[in-house]
Amino acid sequence: MLSVREAVELANRVIERGVPAIWVEGEVSNLVVARSGHVYFTLKDGTAALPLAMWATSVRRLRFRIDEGQRLRVFGRMGIYTAQGRFQFYAERAEPAGLGEMTLALEQLKQKLAAEGLFANERKRPLPSWPRVVGVVTSPTGAAVHDIIKVIRRRMPTHVLLSPAKVQGPEAPHELTVALRRLQRAPGVDVIIIGRGGGSLEDLWAFNHEGLTRAIAACPVPIVSAVGHEVDVTLCDLVADRRAATPSQAGELVVPDRAALLERFADRERRLLRNLERRTLDVGARLHGMSSRLERWGQTWVRREREQLGGAQRRLLVSMRGSLGVSRRRHRELAERLRAVHPHTRIAAERKRLNELERRLMRAGKGLTAGLRPRLARAAGKLDALSPLAVLGRGYALVRDPNGALIRDAAQVELGEELRLQLQRGELGVAVTSKKDPA
Repeated sequence: MLSVREAVELANRVIERGVPAIWVEGEVSNLVVARSGHVYFTLKDGTAALPLAMWATSVRRLRFRIDEGQRLRVFGRMGIYTAQGRFQFYAERAEPAGLGEMTLALEQLKQKLAAEGLFANERKRPLPSWPRVVGVVTSPTGAAVHDIIKVIRRRMPTHVLLSPAKVQGPEAPHELTVALRRLQRAPGVDVIIIGRGGGSLEDLWAFNHEGLTRAIAACPVPIVSAVGHEVDVTLCDLVADRRAATPSQAGELVVPDRAALLERFADRERRLLRNLERRTLDVGARLHGMSSRLERWGQTWVRREREQLGGAQRRLLVSMRGSLGVSRRRHRELAERLRAVHPHTRIAAERKRLNELERRLMRAGKGLTAGLRPRLARAAGKLDALSPLAVLGRGYALVRDPNGALIRDAAQVELGEELRLQLQRGELGVAVTSKKDPA
């Protein structure tokens, strides 16, 4: 007679002896993850179900997470759980059915990081236009570092700081993370390239490591990922600020093209010179127009003053003629009166007085004419003084900045700034070597 326990243990021994360790494939259902780390689920197909247990030590060796509805291939042995007398399968290993373990683990990690927003475009930063130092994390002996340096030297010679690390193998994720953090602490590094040449999925697996991916996301320096070739996409490619299809393309992304820059600068210089020439012509035309208008105004003013002077002179002559006419008539009257009374003494006195009055009148006319002539000369002098060319002729100059704007205050310019002086004849280019601001 056997006890219940003995009967169950006997059946368990028979099963263990008679059924070797086997692979079983089916769909996961009734998944339970215990706090201890053990996993319990049922593996089923269309016609049968098999209870299954996997201890925590075996679960920790898996590279992927077991999910409900997942199809697995499980290796282990049959047995009976004595406490409940339940037949079940004790799994030692498991792998996805139809999809490789590494691929499944990568997809699960990718979904996890994407849900955290590590791949979002909003967190990606622009690369610097002109980096001072380019940091490179890769193998010091691989072709990738030589390709990067070759491209950078060809496009725009820039200081490259290499932080060496293994790029494949079990130690590679840790070394790559340490090398990346070493560059973060290096002074002057404006952008970092992390990558290697092409290879198989196993060769590139270090760049799918969660720790390295999070280190790239936390790096304060913009990062370009250049892992493998164009068809290879790793988690580092997805989390980096920019992805390069190859290490050579990464070198093209981080530094500008010197030839293109020189051509662009030359084009801008040509456009600037055309603009300066056009502005100079415009300013010259405006100055010529202003000078012509000022000259016409001066001529009009002089003509008006001459007309006024001519009118005054004519009025003076009329007045003088009228006075002379009156005096002559009076003289005739007196002469007639004198002839009537024959007062020779009075005639002589009156003639003398008449001559004196005539001289005084002539002097007054000449004085008035002489007074108007200096006024006319002063008006002509004012007209000459208002002419810009006359001012320049006295040794003065117009000071302009490179944009053509007039300089009226020493505070408008800086030491070393180039200016242009317009003289009465020609222009001079000068540089400011000293300045004295007004007190």
